[in-house]
Amino acid sequence: MDIEELKEGIDSWETVMFLYRSALREVSTKLDILNDEFIQINNYNPIEYIKSRVKTPESIVKKLKRQGHEDSIENMVKYVNDIAGVRVVCSFTSDIYRMAEMIGKQNDLTVVSVKDYIKHPKESGYKSFHMLVTVPIFLGDQVVNTKVEIQIRTIAMDFWASLEHKIYYKFEGNAPEYISRDLRACASIVSDLDAKMLQLNEAILEAKAQQEEEKE
Repeated sequence: MDIEELKEGIDSWETVMFLYRSALREVSTKLDILNDEFIQINNYNPIEYIKSRVKTPESIVKKLKRQGHEDSIENMVKYVNDIAGVRVVCSFTSDIYRMAEMIGKQNDLTVVSVKDYIKHPKESGYKSFHMLVTVPIFLGDQVVNTKVEIQIRTIAMDFWASLEHKIYYKFEGNAPEYISRDLRACASIVSDLDAKMLQLNEAILEAKAQQEEEKE
């Protein structure tokens, strides 16, 4: 059963938010386990850090109004996909796609949609890899599939996105053109930095492998 189909308690804010908080814990734990498994097998940590949050009532209402919907619990569940959100921050761009592949292979997660804003950035310059998944929450008498949005990005992308988010809310989405222009320019710098750091990391790995060969 999807959360949209939940009949009993759908009019209860506490019930719905309990489901989102539970889904967030499930996904966060799964990501920690995937990261630990990757370290165990590959002796490498693809995740720098993980952040999670549940949207505040004020943020949910604002998003519904921007989308042209009335602020009801039914509309919240139906139209707001990022009420429960997890941000996975990686070192390199290659780690993003590696993590996305690992998440997609989990049997107890269902990938609803994927948006690759790295290959196809937003007009603002925003880059990130978004996955909308559902996770089953086992209640006493039913199982409810609950949506969680997973954002995967590099440290540099996360730094840029945090600044853009602050500016967006400070100007309520209508920042002066010169600020938007400078943000786009910074996004280009971030992309160049990510590419250079990935290239440097690959060069380091290659040099280490060569040293090991020489020792043998």
